[in-house]
Amino acid sequence: MTTTVDRPRVTPGLASLAERAPKRPVSPERVAAGLTLVALVAVSIAALSEVDISLPDMVASWGNAERFFARVGALSFPEPAELAWLIALTLGLVLTGTLLAAALSVPIAYLAASNTTPGNGWRAAARFAGVLARSLPDVVLAMVFVLMFSLGALPGILAIGIHSIGMISKMFADAIEQIDEGPRLAIRAAGGSRAQEFFSGILPQVLPSWVATVLHRNDINLRGSVVLGYVGVAGLGLEMSYAFKSLNYGLGLGIALVIFVLCVVMEIVSSVVRAWMLGRAGDRRTWADRLVGRRVARKDRVDAAARDIAPAPAAWAQSPQTALRRPWTRERVRNVVAGGLAVAIVVAGVWVCQINWGDFLTFWAKIPAVAVQFWPPTFGVYGPEVMFEALRETVAIALAATLLALVPSLLLGSFAARNVAAGAGVRGTARFALVGIRGIPEIILAIVLIVITGLGMQAGTIALAVGGVGLLGKLIADSFEEVDRGPERALFATGATRLQVYAGATVPQGSRALIGHSFYLLDTNIRAATILGIVGGGGVGYYLLNASQGANYGMVTAIVLMILATVLVVEGIAMWMRKVFR
Repeated sequence: MTTTVDRPRVTPGLASLAERAPKRPVSPERVAAGLTLVALVAVSIAALSEVDISLPDMVASWGNAERFFARVGALSFPEPAELAWLIALTLGLVLTGTLLAAALSVPIAYLAASNTTPGNGWRAAARFAGVLARSLPDVVLAMVFVLMFSLGALPGILAIGIHSIGMISKMFADAIEQIDEGPRLAIRAAGGSRAQEFFSGILPQVLPSWVATVLHRNDINLRGSVVLGYVGVAGLGLEMSYAFKSLNYGLGLGIALVIFVLCVVMEIVSSVVRAWMLGRAGDRRTWADRLVGRRVARKDRVDAAARDIAPAPAAWAQSPQTALRRPWTRERVRNVVAGGLAVAIVVAGVWVCQINWGDFLTFWAKIPAVAVQFWPPTFGVYGPEVMFEALRETVAIALAATLLALVPSLLLGSFAARNVAAGAGVRGTARFALVGIRGIPEIILAIVLIVITGLGMQAGTIALAVGGVGLLGKLIADSFEEVDRGPERALFATGATRLQVYAGATVPQGSRALIGHSFYLLDTNIRAATILGIVGGGGVGYYLLNASQGANYGMVTAIVLMILATVLVVEGIAMWMRKVFR
């Protein structure tokens, strides 16, 4: 009798794919990067343990929230006309600051991109300028510009603009490095100038990515504008700070609700603009694209059909002479109207800010006096031990918040990805949840949590973790949707389940982006933790607020330099990780 031994069944397709997979040698640098990643996770776990988030204690402290909201009573709002003006002013300064950053980021990105920079020195200087801009908290920049100019919208515009250069120039440069070099090299071979290379060979390729980046940054700046009110920048944030400082909590929470609704509406508007301007291929695919999804999908089908048929050029495009007499078709009228509307919105945004342009001629005389106040850096009466301990606390808050946000972000981001979600309903729900979470400014959430848990690290950590889920989840969803579909289709063809495809093809391809996005969130959380300390969220922000209110600007400089050094370390580790795991 022959005894048969049952062997585990292996799907032939999966086995053949595994056999054909190339064996990548494990380099010492890769091992070091992996150990560094493990060490960071361990440190984050220790930081989370230090924060000591206790759900039972939070439930037991809910009585504090009940008593607080009982004192608040009904929400109140400014008068309708005043509220409309505050909304317009806030939107105006955010839009103007974002566009200022976008304009300044173009030359920086051109110098920072490896394929367009004139030399390594220019590239290093441009990259450092971007990191420096990201490291300077916008609230600190606003303090400086309030001293140079005056209270109002202009300090906020300049603070938002300079701080946003860091992210926008980095994304712009990354987009330039990923272009198809063919058109640019062809223009150079034909004797074209650098300007012609840029405007004809580079700009058409990167414009969709640039538009998406600017719109995304505008959403972030709208949420960040809230904290600028605490240092005198006009708008909804200033009115909210006045309300809370005067213990008018009903008005403060009412304005906070307006800001939340405004952030969600801005997300919808940005999605609609991306869908109309870029189509579905260029859209960042937020849940709001469902509002215009049918039209965009129909337009994409028409464009695809047109590409398949390859019709002859229109009559007006047959020659340069006929092109000069291009007819006013419906599409051309729509594009011109949209362009005119965009220009009108920008002009209205600048006008509503009521900028005193004469200040740009007089503020130069104030620079020496202001610079003397910020230099030399000093720790004041606190001493280096206290300040470095506060910085360590800020980094611990950022690490703990990033770790807390990682798993929920991965789950929500996966369900929000078109190639992972089980259906349109699941994807739409996940996208809606991400937008709702991103619409809550962290500083407002921190204020509410402080009421429940009290001052300290716990409130700041939870507020950053919740906000991080919205940001990281969206980035993960976009990255998973952009992976190569070939391996996914191959696994599906072998009979693999959706979970096997997700674990075997989607996650491995998106792992590099996941690591990069996690470091980006950590970088963001370090700066945000500093800001949350202003309202009692723990960390070095408490000392930053005291220094600014006491006009101890040398201490402000010392704190900014510590934050800059920390961000540079995180940026260096992130760049190394992306290079090793690519």
